[in-house]
Amino acid sequence: MLTRLPSLTGLRFVAALMVFATHVVWYTQLIPGDTGVKLRDAFALSGSYGVGFFFILSGFVLAWTARASDTTASFWRRRLVKIGPMHWVTFGLAALFVLSTDRPTRTVDWLASLTMQQAWFPDIRTSSAVNGVSWSLACEFFFYLAFPVLFPVVRRIREEWLWPALAVVLGLIVGAFLVATYAVSDRPGLIGFGLTGEVSFDQVWFVYFFPPVRALEFVLGIVLARIVAAGRWPRVGLAPAFAIAVAGYVLALKLPYLAGTAGMSTVWTAPLIAAAAVADRQQTPSVFRRPAMMFLGEISFAFYMVHWIIIVTVADRLGPTRTFSLATGSLMVLVLLAAAVVSATVLYWCVERPLMRRFGRHRPAAAVAVAPPAKAEGQRVLD
Repeated sequence: MLTRLPSLTGLRFVAALMVFATHVVWYTQLIPGDTGVKLRDAFALSGSYGVGFFFILSGFVLAWTARASDTTASFWRRRLVKIGPMHWVTFGLAALFVLSTDRPTRTVDWLASLTMQQAWFPDIRTSSAVNGVSWSLACEFFFYLAFPVLFPVVRRIREEWLWPALAVVLGLIVGAFLVATYAVSDRPGLIGFGLTGEVSFDQVWFVYFFPPVRALEFVLGIVLARIVAAGRWPRVGLAPAFAIAVAGYVLALKLPYLAGTAGMSTVWTAPLIAAAAVADRQQTPSVFRRPAMMFLGEISFAFYMVHWIIIVTVADRLGPTRTFSLATGSLMVLVLLAAAVVSATVLYWCVERPLMRRFGRHRPAAAVAVAPPAKAEGQRVLD
């Protein structure tokens, strides 16, 4: 019997909305005065928290939906069809914005962004070039390349060793923070996004952009999927798991920037992913399973890829000194959100959905490259 995990689809939009929140309060001056300052402080890390959630979710879903009849070539084809066309379309839209401004963009920036390799460059101009959010696709691209090697290793872990394996991954994530803090130079100091020179971009790049370090969260998701599939996840309900994720974000805001911005903090979203999967398997109530949340979750990738372009385009047209009343600014934020949702819907129906239906289907083969986790049932691909 096929088992769907619709709550995880619904949760995707929550994570994408967190990324939107960071960008709209930091790239625009729509919310004025003390309210704007408080919102910038409150949502300073919501974008990084949402991205970390996506990385853990990606590992979880790919492990959960892995099939014994899959091949490495088929898996890579489906993953490229999933992210490639949407990236290239939004790359083109972002390029129009870049070319219409004086934003400095070098040849290496264009090429790295176009080929989803920008996260490998410890240069802020390259890693955030063109479409500022597409650096995460460089990480996902690396995850997909590595998955046919990583998953068989995790699959061979005996069930009684899954929790110790999870602890090892958590230890490595903490270790990455310690390396960035004590082994990577903190000079020159980085200014921006609330930073006043206390850390360098090299440090931020190591914990936030560098694909092998972010792959630790991806592996965490793979191990987590095995724990849930093996029935070894404790009885933590969806509401308590959501509260843990919220508390984890509040804690992230109080930690040193390098600890709060990447994997060390986003691991608090892992219980929410596991609890949502368990809720769907057991058919217990879940607000994230409602039709509206399902639809928003389906368009969340397109929303993520297009929202930054809309925000920075509007911010550029308004100028850095234009101010609004709180009521007007709040209304404009809602208009930007609506524009991003509408644009994402168009992109989903015109780009992502038809291409996934045509080229993204699983094609059974005799050769086995990816096998399902122990005790897992057949599942529908959600990612």
